[in-house]
Amino acid sequence: MIYSLVRRELRGRYKGSVLGFLWTYVNPLCQVIVYSAVFSVIFRVNIEKFYLYLIIGMMPWTFFGTSVQGGTTCIRAQSDMVKKIYFPREVIPISYVTSAFVNMLFSFIIVFLAVLVSGFGFHLRTLVYLPLIMVIQYLLCLGVAFIVSAITVYFRDMEQIMGVVMMAWIYVTPVMYNMDYVPEKYRSLIVLNPMTPIVEVYHQILYYRITPTPNYLILATGVSVAVFVIGFVVFGLLDRNFAEEL
Repeated sequence: MIYSLVRRELRGRYKGSVLGFLWTYVNPLCQVIVYSAVFSVIFRVNIEKFYLYLIIGMMPWTFFGTSVQGGTTCIRAQSDMVKKIYFPREVIPISYVTSAFVNMLFSFIIVFLAVLVSGFGFHLRTLVYLPLIMVIQYLLCLGVAFIVSAITVYFRDMEQIMGVVMMAWIYVTPVMYNMDYVPEKYRSLIVLNPMTPIVEVYHQILYYRITPTPNYLILATGVSVAVFVIGFVVFGLLDRNFAEEL
């Protein structure tokens, strides 16, 4: 069932559009172009090959943002199916986040091309950590999607609230700057952001080409597993009355 829903989501996401699946690449590229212009020309962030640093952080962020914002509506979007037949409701957020994950995997083609064009190249010893951090992020995204999808069934304003939250969240995540730009007294707050260690590990693997520091890996793993477990439990407690609330 998950496979069928993921396949339908991937096929239907850009159905009827002229560019179709190419929007998987066009959307993040447009974001990278805009942020590059703002932060390299206007604010002049002093990061070598800033476009590369930005694109490496933007792809996982897009996956996270899509999972969270789409997660708020995924149960209501399948309301007819929820009300008519019984099946494990967890299937819906799992299939949505998985489809967003597949989109991120395709988007990483752009990242690999950017790394090659920049002349930075790859360090094979660090690339082995890339699948690991992707799985860690998948757990985080799925955990958050479990929480927001279940709450939105009962509290419809959650969809609008999360839209505002996500607009602010990207600026407290080191996607467009590195931690050196954060004042010392605020760094601990930035690190508490669950996306911070994940984005930092992506940068360490693909931009700095170093082995991810253990503290970031441990923090990212611990937080992601905790959020996933909490989300799974919360979803299990709230899904009993989905049909009635929808």
